Amino acid sequence: MRHSSRFVVAAAAFLPALLPAQQKPATSAVVGKETAPEIAALYKLTRPEISGTRAKDVVIFMDQWFRHPGNTGFNQSLDHVEGILRAAGYVKEDAAKPTDRLTYRIDEKPLGMPAWDPIDASITLDGKNAPLMQYATNRNMLAINSWSTPDSGVYAELAFVGKGTPAEFESANVKGKIVFGETAVGRLFPEAIKRGALGAMGFSLPAYTQPDVHRNSVQFTSIGRDTVAKSFAIALSKNGIEGLKAAVASGPSKIRVKVKSKFFPSTNRMIVAEVRGSVAPKERFVFSAHVQEPGANDNASGVGALSEISRTLAKLTKSGALDTKRTITMLFGNEIQQTRDFLAQDAARTKDVHWGLSLDMVGEDTEKTGGTFLIEKMPDPSAIWTRGEEKHTEWGGSVIGKDKLKPHYFNDYLLARCLDQAAATGWVVKTNPFEGGSDHTPFLTAGIPGVLFWHFTDVYYHTDGDRPEMVSPVTLTNSANAAIVSALTLTTANGVVARSLIAEVERAALKRLDVELALSKTALASGGDVAKERDILETWTDYYVKSLATMTDIEVGGSSPETLKTIDNAQKKVAESGKSRVAQLGAK
Repeated sequence: MRHSSRFVVAAAAFLPALLPAQQKPATSAVVGKETAPEIAALYKLTRPEISGTRAKDVVIFMDQWFRHPGNTGFNQSLDHVEGILRAAGYVKEDAAKPTDRLTYRIDEKPLGMPAWDPIDASITLDGKNAPLMQYATNRNMLAINSWSTPDSGVYAELAFVGKGTPAEFESANVKGKIVFGETAVGRLFPEAIKRGALGAMGFSLPAYTQPDVHRNSVQFTSIGRDTVAKSFAIALSKNGIEGLKAAVASGPSKIRVKVKSKFFPSTNRMIVAEVRGSVAPKERFVFSAHVQEPGANDNASGVGALSEISRTLAKLTKSGALDTKRTITMLFGNEIQQTRDFLAQDAARTKDVHWGLSLDMVGEDTEKTGGTFLIEKMPDPSAIWTRGEEKHTEWGGSVIGKDKLKPHYFNDYLLARCLDQAAATGWVVKTNPFEGGSDHTPFLTAGIPGVLFWHFTDVYYHTDGDRPEMVSPVTLTNSANAAIVSALTLTTANGVVARSLIAEVERAALKRLDVELALSKTALASGGDVAKERDILETWTDYYVKSLATMTDIEVGGSSPETLKTIDNAQKKVAESGKSRVAQLGAK
């Protein structure tokens, strides 16, 4: 988590201090009424089975490697997941009998370039015995696609280029030197190499990582693969940049940089595991958990949670305790690409994908990381008017237009399932407006409801401090239970369940309208524009009326007349309630 380029948001068709500890009460936009008995019964099945400890064991296994598409750690992790699937009873799809309901396959495609393994790295100032930074304690220091140095390293004069402006480069005369600066090394590297530098080192950390506190933190980064200079790039910690600046403050200073890495031919692999539905197998709920990225929470935790979900689904299916009517699909591979590829492989199959859920950074020990569990919603009006308790994360979001809204019940539905789990455990559950950048975006681009489970703000996000001790088995248990019951409810729903969910969304709609009315009245009292406030309330009303209309796909086999009538009545009630609240704001 998450894709670093903001173009992901644009490409979608729709588009610090520690936060509260996980034992505080959950808050919700959903009010009233207990969990439906049918959903409560699913939790009774899954809670004794889902093990956060087993999920964390997967995290610990994956944490042995820096994982990048096609590299050793990536493939070892996929092999480990395959072993879990086989032990649980999943059979290879090409060897499965028509009666086999638990299957998996491994899709492979060309990687496009050689895979890359980091092996070792260190930077040592002239005259110092101990390295200023080394791979053993800063696993993320070596930029992806860096080449090896000779065994003795590269020994050269340091050149400080500040923020890396053209003028600073020119005045530093960097040819034959090792460049360092106070900006992202990915930006420094190409400028340094084209001017004849031997390598580049840069410091750039977002404020939420608290570099003045976590002085050895380094976020992983990458450079373009350079087959000509075959050089290296190093991401510096706060201690690293200050050590280098101190060294050059009194005059010319030299440094020795040692790098060991490996490029090798490989392929891009993805595991697709499925629990085949017994009634409507073409209709799917799809999970995505990406393997690449070198962190424990990001995203070994998502893989661990989904591995445990797959194991639990298999056990309950084989025992006869569970009969999914629709198919549940689980993807393990390369972030965004895995989901995009799965949806692009078969247009007919994709038409029957009803829901997509990305599990990304779902295991955090929130007291250590500062993160809190979040449901990143599909684009709803909070992504246009972010106010009240709605807040974007420090990762950041872009304002969208009303034409990018995707009215659907999935946001409120998933929040309610997480709050079911929270009610039993004290888990803190919050939401954030749509931001994009993970495996939920390809679903949205394909016109499929897609939502993200994750945590933020995390002071260790993308840093080499994101290790297994930052992962909580309790959080993994909560995330996995909420996720599996979310899938099971929608893949087994009868008319009774469908109607209870319609009532649930109706309550959420009325609650939202009350909240927005109060916010609009406050805005008007401060001189706000009545036309704007009416627009906000009318948009939320329209959003929920249309969201309720999408609930015809919940009941397996199609909505019964009673369910259709329930939807119609809920739409009328929300529309009338919205109109009443808009009227309270006065004329435009």
